[in-house]
Amino acid sequence: MPAEGMVLLLRFWGSALMIVGCGGCGLWLSSRYRKRLDELEQLRQMIFLLKGQIIYANATLQEAFGAVGGRTEGPFGELFTRTSERLAEQPAAGFSEIWREEVQRTDADGPLKEADRQALASLGEHLGFLDREMQERNLLLYLEQLDLTLEQLRLHRQERCRLYSSLGVLSGLFLAILLA
Repeated sequence: MPAEGMVLLLRFWGSALMIVGCGGCGLWLSSRYRKRLDELEQLRQMIFLLKGQIIYANATLQEAFGAVGGRTEGPFGELFTRTSERLAEQPAAGFSEIWREEVQRTDADGPLKEADRQALASLGEHLGFLDREMQERNLLLYLEQLDLTLEQLRLHRQERCRLYSSLGVLSGLFLAILLA
């Protein structure tokens, strides 16, 4: 094969790999958006379960977090379980401190944004030392904030996912043309 043919073949394969790679990055961003939405919906369900445990089952925070964490899987199930275990190990420590530390230990590379993590950490500041009615109000306030976030994510899900995928492929095409 002549040298010119080899150069053209390498350029073709390089361009194809660039388009596929950039398209893959766009699909990855799209999947992270969907995963964030799924995880926030799971968190919403867990907060409802927590509210039920505290208000209706009259459980302590340790029992409530242990029960909710045992019923669910994933990073939030582990978060609730670890919090329950630490409350059992360190009964003198403040709940808000334990909760904030455990929230910060959750998967930092996960799809949740820092704002989601901060809102979740701030939830713990008002649990544990107030009466049940105030705890319920704080949980309901957090649920309202979470519902607003979920509504925005659902509203823009289709267009954002399509945008991420399209921009990935188009940026790959742009780079392939630019470098070819």
